[in-house]
Amino acid sequence: MSHKILIIEDDPDIARLVRMHLQDIDCEADIAVDGNQGIERYRSGDYDLVVLDLMLPGKDGISVCRELRAGESYIPILMLTAKSSELDRVLGLEMGADDYLTKPFSIPELIARIKALFRRVEALSPSTAAAAGDKIIRYGDLTIDQSKHRVSIGGREVELTAREFELLACFARNPGRVYSRTQLLDQVWGYNHEGYEHTVNTHINRLRAKIEKSAADPEYILTVWGVGYKFADK
Repeated sequence: MSHKILIIEDDPDIARLVRMHLQDIDCEADIAVDGNQGIERYRSGDYDLVVLDLMLPGKDGISVCRELRAGESYIPILMLTAKSSELDRVLGLEMGADDYLTKPFSIPELIARIKALFRRVEALSPSTAAAAGDKIIRYGDLTIDQSKHRVSIGGREVELTAREFELLACFARNPGRVYSRTQLLDQVWGYNHEGYEHTVNTHINRLRAKIEKSAADPEYILTVWGVGYKFADK
């Protein structure tokens, strides 16, 4: 299946290189050279994914990411950054980026990340969710709308990052199933690299802080000591 991708990158060599390799996996790509042009192209096009540089002239990548996430429709965002500090990575993810790569990056890893994002979007699409069961999952005060990527607690909408939503939906679709950190990396992140397990712990902690009445005594996402995590049995 062909996909259309928007590359927002001010380095023409990187942008052209990424576009060339995307064509090898049957993806059509447009290039925007700054944040303002990126927003304009996004609004006038019909894209399946955005590759977004963090450091851009005009609007920077964080501002662009925030604006894309403010829209009604969901689109996966892969952020590129020359910065390697944890603060920059966390800020990008908190603003709604689905994944990130630090420059310089390898093309095979870039392609692998993009393919993983497409697989996750397909798994969370309305048609797939409908085939697997209800598009809306309810558990106590918690409501998960899989088609709209929205979560609410007692009628109050909860702001989750794209990754946090996918993590919660993965748990809620399989209540009682225990996931190891490695399995969650495969299921939610779409890849598994040694040393990334701490990423799962960090996202679990943030998710609990947003949806649990008490993160220290969780009701929904439970720890199975020595194994991993599970969603409470219905």
